[in-house]
Amino acid sequence: MSTINHKLSVKEKVGYALGDLSANLIFQTLMTFLAFFYTDVYQIPAATAASIIFFGGFFGAFFNVIMGAIADRTNTRWGKFRPWILWTSIPFGVISLLAFSTPDLGENGKVIYALVTYFLLVIIYSANNLPYSALSGVLTGDMSERNSLSAYRFVAVMFAQFVVQVLLLPLVLILGEGDKAVGFKTTMGVFAVVGTVFLLITFWTTRERVVPAPGQKSSVKEDLTDLVKNRPWVVMLFLTILVFITLALKGGMYIYYFKDYLSEPHLATFLTDIGFNGFIDGLNRMLTGIGLTEFQWPEDPPTSAFSLFNAGGIIFMIIGIFFSKSLADRFGKRDVFGIGLFLSTIFIMLFYFYPPESIGIVFITQICHGFFYGITIPLLWAMIADVADYSEWKNNRRATAIIFSAMIFGLKIGLSVGGALVASLLATYGYDASVESQSPSAINGIKLSVSLYAAIPFLIGASLLFFYEINKKMETQIEKDLLIRRGN
Repeated sequence: MSTINHKLSVKEKVGYALGDLSANLIFQTLMTFLAFFYTDVYQIPAATAASIIFFGGFFGAFFNVIMGAIADRTNTRWGKFRPWILWTSIPFGVISLLAFSTPDLGENGKVIYALVTYFLLVIIYSANNLPYSALSGVLTGDMSERNSLSAYRFVAVMFAQFVVQVLLLPLVLILGEGDKAVGFKTTMGVFAVVGTVFLLITFWTTRERVVPAPGQKSSVKEDLTDLVKNRPWVVMLFLTILVFITLALKGGMYIYYFKDYLSEPHLATFLTDIGFNGFIDGLNRMLTGIGLTEFQWPEDPPTSAFSLFNAGGIIFMIIGIFFSKSLADRFGKRDVFGIGLFLSTIFIMLFYFYPPESIGIVFITQICHGFFYGITIPLLWAMIADVADYSEWKNNRRATAIIFSAMIFGLKIGLSVGGALVASLLATYGYDASVESQSPSAINGIKLSVSLYAAIPFLIGASLLFFYEINKKMETQIEKDLLIRRGN
C-alpha cells in the first residue's frame, strides 16, 4: 500500500470541492423540485410521478454497487476514480438538461419520457458521483485532512444548495418569462455548462495517493463479504438511507408548505417588515435602469419567502459546517454527528405546530435547524472514508469504491423513497395541482410531511449511532496502525 498521510493544498481542496458543487446543482434540484416539476410543470399525475421517482431511484441505487466494483478495478494512468469524472462530465450535463425538458408527447408519452430520462440521469449520476466520492478516500490517508477536505467540499455543497433552493425558482420565472417549462429548461442548460466545467477542474487539480499494493487482488464476492461483516459499514448504510429520506421528503414538501399552507398576506407583510420587498424593488429599478428589464424578481410572496427561508437555513448550515472540523477533531465524528442530528430533528418537528400566520417563528426554526444539521454535513462522508480505512485495517485489503458505492446506494434509496413519498403523500391526502386552494386533508398532509413524518428517519438514524464503534479513540488507532503498515 503506497501512501503518505499527505497534507492537501488549498488548490486541491477547492478543486475537489468544485466537483460536488457541480453534482449538487443537479442533485439539489432533484431533491427539492423533481416532484414539483413532474406534478405542476410537466402535469404528470402525482401517483405516477411517485412511481417514476421510486423505481428510477432504486434502479440507480443498485447500479451503484455495480459501479463500485467497476471503479475499484479501473486502472489508468490517471488512477482508478479520476478518469470517471472526466468521462462522465459532458454526458452528465446533457442528460440533466433532457430530464428537465418538457416535450409535448401526449399523456402516455410524457410519462415514458420522464421515466427514461430519469433512469438515464440516475445512471450517469452514479457513474460520476460514486468515483468522485471514493476519490476523497484516496487523496490522503490523514483523517484530520479528510475532515478539512469534507469541510471544503460541503461549503461547495451549501453554495450549490443556496443557488438551487434560493435562486432556482426565481430564475425559472425570470428566464421563462413566467413560463415554468421554458424556465426550467433554460436554467438547467446553464447548470449543465457550469457543472461540466467544474468537473473538468476537479479532474485536473486532484491526485490519487492512497493506492492498493500491486499484488492486492480480491474478487467482488470477497469485497461484498468484507462489507456485510463490517458493522460500521452496515450502520452507515442505514444511516445514509434515513438521512436522505428526511432530506428528500422535507425538501420536496417545503414548496407546497409555502404555496398552499402559509398565509400569503402574512408572508407579504413579513417580507415588507424585514425590508426584503424594499431591497427587491431597488434591485428591480437598478436592473431596469441598465436595460435588463427581463431580469425582474417575481412579485410573488410565496416564491420570495420560500427563497429567503432556504437562504436562512443554508447560511446557518454553512456556519455549522465551520464548527464541524474542530468539534470532530476534539470529540470524534460519531458523537458530534449524533448530537447534531438529534438537535436538528427537534426543530423539524416544530413546523407542524405553527399556525399559517406565524411566519417569523417559521424562519427562526429553519435557522436553528440549519445550524445543527450543518455540523453533521461534512461528517457523514468523512465517516464513510473512515469505514474504508476500518475495512483495510481489519482485512488487509482496500476496496474504497465499493464501500462508497454502498453509501451512495443508500443515498439513492433514501432519495427515491423520500422523493416518492412527496408525490405519494400528496396523492394520498388529495392534493390537486389544478385548484387554487387545497382541501384541509391536503393541507394537513403537507404539514405532517415537512415535520413529524420528516423527523422520524432522523431520530432512527441518531439512535443507530450507538452501534457505530469507530469513536475518537479507534479513529486515532486505525490511522496510526495503517500509517505504520503502509510505511512498511
